[in-house]
Amino acid sequence: MARTGRKKTSLRVLVWLGVILAAMTAVLAGGTMSGVASWSPKLALDLEGGTQMILAPKVEGNSDINEEQLNQAVAIIRQRVDGSGVAEAEISTQSGRNVVVSLPGTPSTETRALIQASADMNFRPVLVTGAGAAVPAAQRTPAAQLPKPTAKPTNASDSNWITADVQKQFEALDCDHPAQEKQQRSDPAKPLVTCEPATDQTPAIKYILGPVEVKGVEIQGSTFQLQQGAQGAVTNEWAVNIQFNAEGTAKFKTVTERLNQFYVAAGGETGSDPKSQFAIVLDDQVISAPRSQAVITDGRPQITGGFTEKSAKALSDQLRFGALPISFDIQSEQQISATLGGEQLRMGLLAGLIGLLLVVVYSLFQYRALGFVTIASLVVAGALTYLAIAILGWTENYRLSLAGVAGIIVSIGQTADSFIVYFERIRDELREGRGLVSAVENGWKRAKRTVLASKAVNLLAALVLYFVAVGNVRGFAFTLGLTAIADLIVVFMFTHPTLQQLARTRFFGEGHKFSGLDPERLGAVPLYRGAGRLRSPEDKPSVVRAKNTGAAAEAERRMTIAERRRAEQQEQLAGSSKGPAKEGK
Repeated sequence: MARTGRKKTSLRVLVWLGVILAAMTAVLAGGTMSGVASWSPKLALDLEGGTQMILAPKVEGNSDINEEQLNQAVAIIRQRVDGSGVAEAEISTQSGRNVVVSLPGTPSTETRALIQASADMNFRPVLVTGAGAAVPAAQRTPAAQLPKPTAKPTNASDSNWITADVQKQFEALDCDHPAQEKQQRSDPAKPLVTCEPATDQTPAIKYILGPVEVKGVEIQGSTFQLQQGAQGAVTNEWAVNIQFNAEGTAKFKTVTERLNQFYVAAGGETGSDPKSQFAIVLDDQVISAPRSQAVITDGRPQITGGFTEKSAKALSDQLRFGALPISFDIQSEQQISATLGGEQLRMGLLAGLIGLLLVVVYSLFQYRALGFVTIASLVVAGALTYLAIAILGWTENYRLSLAGVAGIIVSIGQTADSFIVYFERIRDELREGRGLVSAVENGWKRAKRTVLASKAVNLLAALVLYFVAVGNVRGFAFTLGLTAIADLIVVFMFTHPTLQQLARTRFFGEGHKFSGLDPERLGAVPLYRGAGRLRSPEDKPSVVRAKNTGAAAEAERRMTIAERRRAEQQEQLAGSSKGPAKEGK
């Protein structure tokens, strides 16, 4: 009854593995049919080539750039690129002044804009908002009615910042069709007329903003998450969280105290006063202009309102990585060929095939028909790894580099080790005289602890490499960890259930000489007849003992110290019990 239950359980596990493979295939097929994915993995810069951009620093006042500023710029640009999901990018300095960014493939408009975005991130209060289109010339404010400030502004939200020139600039600005030429950096101590570009959800908006009150360098961190309701329940609305440093916290508290007065005076949620808003400005362009609905005293404001997961992540990245110590212009941009090329990839794949062939030959030589289980397990592990890499290339923009290919090749031997450990445990159980069904179960109990410990070490090494190293080494670490996870899935969900099924077949259960579980070759005493039945060596007195001489020696050599001592004690007990019997005769 127990054996029947185990048989059904192993079949269910194999079915579940098939479901997982089918689901991954269906997901990738759906992405391919919709045109957003591909059956082949994305390749990194060293295998596919890509785009190289040389960024020239733009320092205010034409001052010299120092090495510390440049290194900080490289670090933040690398964070920006990694945060946007572009894998295997190369970022370096050139001639101690320029920054060279090499990206695989053709970078998206969002990625290019994220790299080029300047360091000029700050928070300005909103004075006036309007539709994005330019006001027709006939409808613009007459000269006699243009604002004429009567006093010096008392704070950044004071309307006296709006002069006649500022009003003219605001009415002439067309945010629906923004000019492409690069404008000069704005003066942080003066008002700014600028745009918030249109998105899929909102049209373009133009603003008159007051002077800078909080700088972007005072942002300590930024995250995005689903918003929590008043009772603590998670809603379906996305929110962006900001954390200021001590100086920024104090400044932001003062700003929100003033802005909140405009919010309350306008009627709270039922009213609308642009002066209750503060604009987050990156490179003189508004990326968000939330309304201040409360006084923020802890320096941890939360921005909400119509975000999707994608837009919330984009704003969070801009806030977190937006404060470069210097700004950059793209000096040149060109397509580059693969640095290693297809020849090196072919050689790497050839090395992998040779290694795989050697594993197959060894498995068949050492384990006979049981070696085909190793081959099938490697095929399943390869399918899981390939599908995972292809799906990650689509969803996370992961790209496979030559170092990643090397990680997959190294994993072939490590994956085969798991099967060898399991098979040898089964053979040890057979040498102790157990039937094959029992040997499979007991061998699995002993082998899985070893397999789990081995894979835990592999995963730990991969994690350390991934988080400590940079560049191509991270690609090696990623595939090493990914294949270790695939190996665990295959061993638990394919190799073991398959052996549970095979143990009940006549070919393996009766220990055919080509099964790899031949009892005479293994030196099993007493020998098993399959399905748990035993027979002693006396069934074939001379022939069996002759054939088992070498096998018994091999079995004795494989014994542990404890097993050898136990065998010696059993021999001594057997000898002492035979002595009195002979005397009785």
